[in-house]
Order: sequence, then structure tokens, then C-alpha cells
Amino acid sequence: MARAKLTIIPPGKPLIGRAAPPGSKSITNRALLLAGLAKGTSRLTGALKSDDTRYMAEALRAMGVKVEEPDATTFVVTGSGKLQPPATPLFLGNAGTATRFLTAAAALVDGKVVVDGDEHMRKRPIGPLVEALRSLGIDASTETGCPPVTVNGKGGFEAERVRIDGGLSSQYVSALLMMAAGGARPVVVELLGEHIGALGYIDLTVAAMRAFGAKVERTSPVTWQVEPTGYRAADFHIEPDASAATYLWAAEVLTGGQIDLGTPATDFTQPDAKAYDLIAKFPHMPAEIDGSQMQDAVPTLAVLAAFNETPVRFTGIANLRVKECDRVRALSTGLTNIRPGLGTEEGDDLIVASDPALAGQVLPADIDTFADHRIAMSFALAGLKIGGITILDPDCVAKTFPAYWDVLASLGVAYDEDA
Repeated sequence: MARAKLTIIPPGKPLIGRAAPPGSKSITNRALLLAGLAKGTSRLTGALKSDDTRYMAEALRAMGVKVEEPDATTFVVTGSGKLQPPATPLFLGNAGTATRFLTAAAALVDGKVVVDGDEHMRKRPIGPLVEALRSLGIDASTETGCPPVTVNGKGGFEAERVRIDGGLSSQYVSALLMMAAGGARPVVVELLGEHIGALGYIDLTVAAMRAFGAKVERTSPVTWQVEPTGYRAADFHIEPDASAATYLWAAEVLTGGQIDLGTPATDFTQPDAKAYDLIAKFPHMPAEIDGSQMQDAVPTLAVLAAFNETPVRFTGIANLRVKECDRVRALSTGLTNIRPGLGTEEGDDLIVASDPALAGQVLPADIDTFADHRIAMSFALAGLKIGGITILDPDCVAKTFPAYWDVLASLGVAYDEDA
């Protein structure tokens, strides 16, 4: 039964031990889709098993792909090289990667595909991606600019160029790039303007595509050319999730501990790993942090900043308003619940009024997670130093890090639970 809330008991000591973060959600869902589009059997190791990747795997199964799970970190994916039209709409919960990637991949299906999600996903914009698909001559529609999306695919497409506004989400660009290898001729994917949600995630996409046999080149700062190679099966290892690692890096510096993640921070290729250098500066984090290229790390950094020596302003984070929830609002609300004025919004910026003296106080606060895994996991950090921090809907962490509370417990963190 899902727990209604969980109150963290500050450990009062350094957290010391080994804690392995799960596999990368971003890379796992890219690899699953590419393996599903490939002809043959692919073995994906080090993979994340969570709500988001389960939705992707189930959607692929619904489209005729064989997806086996021989152990807790492996997917074995066997595809025919073509996705089949599913018998019913694809339900993807609040999994943004799965929703955006499959919306584009549906253009390669010969038949109708409806991509849908839960009440939160139905508020997350997908209009720019749908418009880009339509510009390729693909019959795609959404009544609200958000899911559900209906795609009437013809098994491929003939166009040679597509333009996309990646300002709201780099996932739109990744979705088009992965789809483009299934076209009839070379395709140029072009950004409208140079602003993009997180360019590093495009690099992840390109690397994964190449691992599955695609030929893709960045031909300018705003264009990529993808050859019509399709994909071939491959064995692919997935690195640990950098976004998940940020919570453990922050827990280490907050408590003066030593947590071995099994992977050095310098070995991560995901954009959120850039947060490590900022976390390492604690309690002397900079006065301004641009979160545009490490968006999923911002909640971690914002809660850590509450204990910094000096205030921190977070900029470049407007896209956080269209994530699983409005994360700018969720962060300011949670910080304010801990102490009035601790977190404030100025436009789309978040200002954290840092105070090292918060550590050691008892400040009872119920943290509304808004069903957002990253809000739950980041505010758990506050509970390491402040008594009375209660996380509502703590099991929402299952979206990307199902073992999160157990991992903290293994390091010495205790809880009061109320089902």
C-alpha cells in the first residue's frame, strides 16, 4: 500500500557507505526505443527499472516488440525492424521521454497510434513536436497542444528537412532525430533559434543512435543530418543516472560524509553531472546558478542552497515549469513551508535565502511533492539537517529511483512512517 507520508529523522552524523544509483532513465528509454526499432535482438545492461521505463517497455510490447527482463538491470529486446500499430492507445503515465519519443516514432508505424498519459502528462506541452511532424507530411494531431496525440502513420515519410523549436524541451529534438533514421532519404533536423532546453541530452541521443547503427552528424550549431539507415540490434551498457547521483553527492557534502557511488563523477556523460562541481563548492556555492543545461539537478541544488553561506539565484529554469509539475513553484512552496521567505520567485527565477543556521533546528513542514519524484528526493536532503521534514506521497520516487528511501536507510537515515 502506498505511504501517505514519511518524516525524515536527521541522522546527526556523517553518511558513510556505498550507494549505487540506478541506471540512467534518459539513456534507458533511448536505448529501449532504438532496440525496438532495430531488427534483431539487443541486450541492454545496467538499465533502470522504474515507472518511466516500464511504460516504454509496455508500449513497445504493444507494438509487437518482444521485451524480456532476465534480471533487475537487463532488458533483452527483439524487434523486426518495424513497429506495429497497437490495438489500444499507449498509456505512458507521466513519462515525458516515452511520450515524446513514441509520438515521433509512431510516424514509422503503418497505422494509427494514440499516445496518451495521466492527468499530469495531459498538461505537458507537445504542440511543437506535433507541428514538426505535420511539416513532414505526417498526419499527427492534438486537440489541446498536450497529450493525447493521434498519429496516422504510413510506415515512414519522404521529407528531407524538419525544423523544430527546442526551447521548451530538448526531447522534441531527440524524438525527431531518432525517428529520422527511419525516413526514405537523408533528413536534416534544424533548430528554430539556438536556444534549447538542454543540449547535452541531444549528445546522449546521438551517441545512442550511433551505437545502434545510425549515421548522424551535427553539421552546424543548429542542424543535424541523419542518414536513412534504420537501426541494427546491439548490446548496450547504460551508465548510472546522474540526476539520481546528485542527491547522494549532496547528502555527502551536507553531512560531511563519504558516499562511494561506484562511478566517479568525471565518468558520467549526462548533462546533470555538471552539478557535481557546484555541489563540491558547498557551502560556498555561487550567487547565481544557470540551470538551463542541468535542469533535473536544479531541485537538488536549490534545497542544498538553503544551507549555503550566501543566497543563491537560479536562472535559466523557465522550462522547469512544464516538467512533471511546476518545479519552480514546488521548490519555492516547499522552501517557504520550511521557513517563510526561504524560497521566492522573481519571474521564472528562484531565489533561495540561504542560512546555514537552519541546520540543527526543528522546523516541522509538510512538503507537497505534487507527485513529482524530484521534489520528493530533493527535499529529503533538507530532512538530513532539519527536524520535522515530512515528505507527502513519498512513493512517487518510483518514477525513476524506486529504491531511494532504502538507499538512504542503508547509509544510516531513519524515518517515521504514516501509511
